Amino acid sequence: MRRLHINNRLLKNILLLSAGLFILGFGLIVVFLSSLRIPDFHSFTDRKLTNSTQIYDRTGEFLLYDIHQDVKRTDILFEEMGANIKNATVAIEDSEFYTHGGIRLTSIVRAVLSNLFDIGIGGGGSTITQQLVKNTLLTQKKSYVRKIKEWFLAIKIDNSMPKEKILEAYLNEIPYGGNIYGIEAASKTYFNKKAQDLTLAESAYLASIPQSPTTLSPYGKNKDKLETRKNLVLSRMLELKFITKEEYDSAKKEVVIFVPQATQGIKAPHFVFFIKDYLEQRFGSEAVVNGGLRVTTTLDLDLQTKAEQFVKEGALKNEKDWDGKNASLVAIDPKTGQILTMVGSRDYFDKEIDGNFNVATATRQPGSSFKPFIYATAFNKGFTPDTVLFDLPTEFQSTCDVYGKALPGHSQGDCYMPDNYDGKFRGPISLRNALAQSINVPAVKLFYLAGLPDSLRTAENMGISTLSDINQYGLTLVIGGGEVTLLDMTSAYGVFANNGVKNPYVGILKVEDLSGNVLEEYKPDPEEVLPKNTALTISDILSDEEARQQTFGIHSVLYMGGKDVAVKTGTTNSNKDAWTVGYTPSIVVGVWAGNNENTPMKKGGAAVAGPIWNKFMNEALKKLPNESFEKPDLEVDPTKVKPVLRGFWQGNENFFIDKSSGKLATENTPPETREEKIITNVHSILYWIDKKNILGEAPTNPQNDSQFNHWETPVQFWWEQNKYKYPNTTIEEKPGAIDDLHTEANKPNVVITEPDSTTTYQINQKINLKINSLKPFPLQKIDVFINGVYLDTIYPPFNFSFVPKNIENLLAENEIKLISYDNMYNKSETIANFKIIDN
Repeated sequence: MRRLHINNRLLKNILLLSAGLFILGFGLIVVFLSSLRIPDFHSFTDRKLTNSTQIYDRTGEFLLYDIHQDVKRTDILFEEMGANIKNATVAIEDSEFYTHGGIRLTSIVRAVLSNLFDIGIGGGGSTITQQLVKNTLLTQKKSYVRKIKEWFLAIKIDNSMPKEKILEAYLNEIPYGGNIYGIEAASKTYFNKKAQDLTLAESAYLASIPQSPTTLSPYGKNKDKLETRKNLVLSRMLELKFITKEEYDSAKKEVVIFVPQATQGIKAPHFVFFIKDYLEQRFGSEAVVNGGLRVTTTLDLDLQTKAEQFVKEGALKNEKDWDGKNASLVAIDPKTGQILTMVGSRDYFDKEIDGNFNVATATRQPGSSFKPFIYATAFNKGFTPDTVLFDLPTEFQSTCDVYGKALPGHSQGDCYMPDNYDGKFRGPISLRNALAQSINVPAVKLFYLAGLPDSLRTAENMGISTLSDINQYGLTLVIGGGEVTLLDMTSAYGVFANNGVKNPYVGILKVEDLSGNVLEEYKPDPEEVLPKNTALTISDILSDEEARQQTFGIHSVLYMGGKDVAVKTGTTNSNKDAWTVGYTPSIVVGVWAGNNENTPMKKGGAAVAGPIWNKFMNEALKKLPNESFEKPDLEVDPTKVKPVLRGFWQGNENFFIDKSSGKLATENTPPETREEKIITNVHSILYWIDKKNILGEAPTNPQNDSQFNHWETPVQFWWEQNKYKYPNTTIEEKPGAIDDLHTEANKPNVVITEPDSTTTYQINQKINLKINSLKPFPLQKIDVFINGVYLDTIYPPFNFSFVPKNIENLLAENEIKLISYDNMYNKSETIANFKIIDN
């Protein structure tokens, strides 16, 4: 009992102490909060934007943009704001503004529970009054004390100021994107009118922006998101009975025209706003607007200036010659991923072409510039640049017959029989020539053979980020059926330039805060995403001036005066997009040309985008090292790789003969006299290759492939018309006897008589090589090696001598080796040892 009494007394004391501490703490908080000074509402306008973020080029010396250098702000009275913008703002930001006391208790409880217990019910929902306090009277550093201050100041302000004055201060303060603060400045900037004259639709757009000024900017790339939020504003206004159903319907249909952006004092504007968008996503809008960040970018200002010049000159010429008004250019260092230039249009300030829209980050169809990703996938699987496919009219849709007519019960619109750029078909063509000359039919066939999933995976691994839905695409993707960005394409081609190693594109070298603390700094992030030899093979083909001549001519705009430059063009249907993307080991340059509104041009590809690319690449190469591509290993073992993969389209069954004897070759038959014969048996490649196992045996039933008959029929028709042009090899021509000239017994039998192992030679002594040859065939040449190092090749009468001290790798005991060849290309090795003494 006594112990129970003690425990009760202890519990009572603890409760009394806790209550006392709570009362004391609560009292201190009350005293603290009651001491908070409520500013006169006029002080809201006194806030100064002093900590301006500055964006520099890669040297850190040239200022590209100062966030606050052109701040726009005009304070107006509540009565001058107009009912539309006031109602729209209240509807979307704080529908209970006129009824709450500065805060909403439900939102506070939700925020507290979310932060304390992480129960996922969200915290947002700040009232207009809270937002005003947060943006004007408090620091931006997040803390519980700051939040409590915000709540109490909001209550005090709500009790001290009329709602109209609070809303007035809020609408004069709120950021509307970039350097625009307050509704009057926003109205002037975006619509060139006063706030009181805004239409309902215009007000809904402006009320949408403050939630995320960069993302929802009318001048950015997320106009669909702005449109969605504008419609949400109108819906909320209708729900709150701020507008009628008729007004709602009219506003939704209204086509609103924004005044073109007219930012001044800015260099590389598309790139700057690309960087600003990244910064706001990474650090938040507040840090970018008021954090005083110093941002050193990757931009090469000299190259950027040239790029802007060439893009504008080229686009104006294209408008005159080909009806293509716009162009865009991106240049990247493939060894680092650093963006060197970004030009998003011919003129950022040209309102007639929607110049502030950044085409470099917009999705467009790539045309044939997408083909290298397909070819790379195929080379990974065992195809070679010499592999031949038939460029013939081919129907690829299995619900249509081989002549392109829909089968009963199917739509003619589904049939797919692609053409080439010139309407011609070339018959058998190697993959090297097909890619270099941008021939479509072989590319579609190769896409089918390489496989859509694997090809998309290759493109994605290399940096193409916009082709995520595999079910959306078919065989048309290989000639540009999907949509990509110029930035992604340029970056992905950088993998080819960098021997298969991907360096993700990056626009920032360093971000520092006001105190000089480094918040972010460039760090290399290389990743091998493509076999080196595959990348080298693509570069070898795309830099092959001879291979592309039939399409582009000699020394076209793709030619760089003898420098090693790989390049690919692309054109979409009706010439709506023109691409040229090319690279050296040191730089990748991508150019798009066309019209933002997708209207056709008179020409595409090299004619439209090529000259811009050529001028800029020539300029860039003046300040870059003259590097050449490493040559790929294109050797294949004919005894292991089937003929059809090595370029023999006439058939896939082979035998080897010895040209000297005319008999069947053996393992002793040297390469010089070995000749491969292909038995003529012409079929499409699907007859010889199983697309699920390219290097494996030929399929037993090739007709089981849904494409087989569609490919086979035009091949057989072509062969009947053209077989008279080609030699015919039959199985009967295969020799029965085997090569008896190249045997172990017939190899040269050479004996070294000097130097010999029983004699010790002086280091300064001249040693004469002496041999005896037991023929059967006369010796043709001998290669001489000492201790594995090649010294010389000697010919009859085989006179050779050496002085030991002149041999770099001389030892006390040494080995001399002779590789002897006779006039039948038989060869043998002979080894002898000799000793050296140094007196």
